[in-house]
Amino acid sequence: MKSFTDTDVLRYTAFSTDPEGGNPAGVVLDAAGLDDAGMLAVAAELGYSETAFLTQELEPGRAFTVRYFSPKAEVPFCGHATVATAVALAEHQGRPGDLVFETRAGTVPVKVTESPDGTYRATLTSVEPHTEDAAESDVAEALAALDWPAADLDPAFPPRIAYAGARHLILAAATRERLARLSYDFERLARLMRRLDVTTVQLVWREDATTFHVRDPFPVGGVVEDPATGAAAAAFGAYARELALVPEESVLTLHQGEDMGRPGVLTVELRAGDTRIRVGGAGTRIPEKPDDTPNP
Repeated sequence: MKSFTDTDVLRYTAFSTDPEGGNPAGVVLDAAGLDDAGMLAVAAELGYSETAFLTQELEPGRAFTVRYFSPKAEVPFCGHATVATAVALAEHQGRPGDLVFETRAGTVPVKVTESPDGTYRATLTSVEPHTEDAAESDVAEALAALDWPAADLDPAFPPRIAYAGARHLILAAATRERLARLSYDFERLARLMRRLDVTTVQLVWREDATTFHVRDPFPVGGVVEDPATGAAAAAFGAYARELALVPEESVLTLHQGEDMGRPGVLTVELRAGDTRIRVGGAGTRIPEKPDDTPNP
């Protein structure tokens, strides 16, 4: 089996055209020689919130089996690594186009387009989403771990667990200032998230009718905070539509990473008559340094 040192790991950022913005992801375009332990080792050594591995080419240049690993464990789906992988494939093939990713969460179509300036943008279509109530005791525990008073929540956005490939606990802040102040009990929140089987806690604040600012603590992945989270954006789109917080057909803009110094923009598209959620954004390769080694 391949080791990290002889695995070709590409580095891309998703939801930004700036390598210093968005969410960095590892991309392995040929992971056929890696077993589970090998993929986990690569992801852990790289240290990004997720690394995507193309383990099988199902249709030449178009359809692939994709697996996603955080530094701690495999995750069923990752939005930003999907965008990063789609952009990497487009650059590798020298053209945009339609792709199909077979993930543990299900089939995820991805459309890659090219902007006039030559940059690529990828839009994924989620698996079938759904939401469920969050128990009051679990919400109270999450708030305690975050050190957020319950009065700092926005009552217009009830806490829910939402799914669009991965599960996310959604909590809405009443003010931008509340969202900006994030210092939480890493282990306490991780224990709750493991018990609830949620990938991130998505913290949101509404700026206007279709613009939101979001943050995503990710302790279960061994990362304090995810800079831009496509799977959570898809889950939030399903949540916002199901609770009639936005029109059934609308385009939402999510700003994430600003408080971390890695700003990114995620576009969430809701279509009438189609329950699946589309999440799109730009992507770009992170340049290697002259003395670059396999470490990030």
